[in-house]
Amino acid sequence: MNSIFQDLIGMGGMTDQVVAMDFLISAKSAVRNYAMALTETSTPEIKATLTKQLEEAIDLHEKISMYMIEKGWYHPWNVHQQIKLDQQNIQTALNLPT
Repeated sequence: MNSIFQDLIGMGGMTDQVVAMDFLISAKSAVRNYAMALTETSTPEIKATLTKQLEEAIDLHEKISMYMIEKGWYHPWNVHQQIKLDQQNIQTALNLPT
């Protein structure tokens, strides 16, 4: 996103983090949905297709997670650090101009 626009709306470089988090949440949802669908199907062909899609969704989730961890935007193994980051993000959101 354009840095001038980010600065104008008060988010600085945070928009990349927001987009990545949204993508991560969507990937988590896909994993859950494929897993549920897999338990509801009975044909071997559909099971094989859903299993492949589930594995791809898990791989995508891992790639997004690792990207966010490397950027310092996600701390899945350190709850206190994640809470601190979440609180900073909440404060940024509250301070956005309306």
